[in-house]
Amino acid sequence: MKLGINIIPVMPIEEILALIQSAEELGYEYCLLADEGLTPDVYALLAVAARETTRIQLSPVTNGFTRHPAVTASAMATLQELSHGRAFLVLVAGGSVVLDKLNIKREKPLKVMRETIEICRALWTGKDVNYSGESFSLNTAKLEMGNQTIPIWIAARGERMLAMAGQISDGILLMVKPDIGPALEQVGDSQHRLVRAYMDRMAYTEGMIEETTRIFPFVIKDTPERQLRGFLTEDEITAVRSALAEGAGGVEAISRLVSADIIKRYKIAGTKEECRIAVTEIERKHALDVFIVNITTPGLADNLAMLREVRQIIQGQNQ
Repeated sequence: MKLGINIIPVMPIEEILALIQSAEELGYEYCLLADEGLTPDVYALLAVAARETTRIQLSPVTNGFTRHPAVTASAMATLQELSHGRAFLVLVAGGSVVLDKLNIKREKPLKVMRETIEICRALWTGKDVNYSGESFSLNTAKLEMGNQTIPIWIAARGERMLAMAGQISDGILLMVKPDIGPALEQVGDSQHRLVRAYMDRMAYTEGMIEETTRIFPFVIKDTPERQLRGFLTEDEITAVRSALAEGAGGVEAISRLVSADIIKRYKIAGTKEECRIAVTEIERKHALDVFIVNITTPGLADNLAMLREVRQIIQGQNQ
């Protein structure tokens, strides 16, 4: 199983670039960088990273709500050229952390996702494109950089999004440990082999578990009920619904419901040996290709230590 990182860019720019370079030196093969709207620009950072690395594959984690698909297609073609063919594109349906701040409504996410992919691939042919969709349209648009071959992964949660990923994507990015199997069933049999990637911020110390609890309310808010049932009891789901009800407090109210036990049900957590066993099991059971380490906090020394330890935990399964 290959290793990758996903960076939430909340740290200084030089730290982000040093992290990407160091991850490559440690043997990590994929780098995802979250397009969070008001954080350092994802494409500017990836462009510099492309020049300062030689092997690691580079992708934004972006969406069709905050960036027009044609703009994304052009940016990705630029990254592909700068990286000498190491670019890939990870698309999400748009999360509340980004869209709420920009006052953008998450309407018709399936349609936005499909049209984003169709427009990118059409422009990557290098030909003139006329496109008329519900969310986007193009009028004799042509990508000046010519024909491109860039893989597209979909980070999916909902059943219809998962099914669509199986039909039109090159890879699927999953984020909920107890839902990997059910999610892959929704993806179904594809006509081509999809890259199967699982993203987790492995927590193998009490401090890491406590850190996860601080951002977990946003995770729960964006998680479909089908996935909630994989790690919450019916009483806990009822409490989440009540917290999300108008005037009930929302994310702050959810934060009071989150416990270390819930975190351990949701993700790979526990001792290092417990984490190693969990990774071994999900790789064997679900034929995973890539494990993506989620990096959500600043601190270069701490993050590099984590990447070394995660690599040791995962590679330990073969020792």
